[in-house]
Amino acid sequence: MGLVILAIIAFLAIAIVMYFVTIYNGLIVLSRNIDKSWSNIDVLLKQRHDEIPKLVKVCEGYMQFERQTLEKITLARTACMNAGSVAASAKAEGELSGLLKNLFAVAENYPDLKANANFTQLQNRVSYLESQIADRRELFNESTNAYNIRIAQIPDVFVANMLAMKPRDLFQVAESDRQDVTIDFKMP
Repeated sequence: MGLVILAIIAFLAIAIVMYFVTIYNGLIVLSRNIDKSWSNIDVLLKQRHDEIPKLVKVCEGYMQFERQTLEKITLARTACMNAGSVAASAKAEGELSGLLKNLFAVAENYPDLKANANFTQLQNRVSYLESQIADRRELFNESTNAYNIRIAQIPDVFVANMLAMKPRDLFQVAESDRQDVTIDFKMP
């Protein structure tokens, strides 16, 4: 009889350990997916940041009256590269996206610039990267949301608390980025 009770206790102990390991592994997979998603966004942001100086250079010769727009884009690019958190990055990237939209709208007033093959190629490249970044942000937020839900649900919350797993920030658009972009169609 004592051997049966010992076997049951051993089985329960092994079952509890296996359950803990399964929960732990699931949370680690979600956590790593968030990191991977952010890295994918970072790669695209790097590509976009590499294209912006080229775009500004092409525009400089044509847009003498829009110097302030080009300077703002350069400053926004620097702010993006120096952002230290998801929230700071989201804010800086939103500002940069708005400025790029403004630049492309203002470029409509410069037929020679619009006809420039380099400008058109860079505009298409940056627009493509913007679309890809939006898709990756969505995936990042899905991964983050799944992780945040899991670490808040019973029984995962007990494992998450033991391992000091904290909720992660979603990539959110700053309130100022929800406003319409102001476009000024000054004629040169």
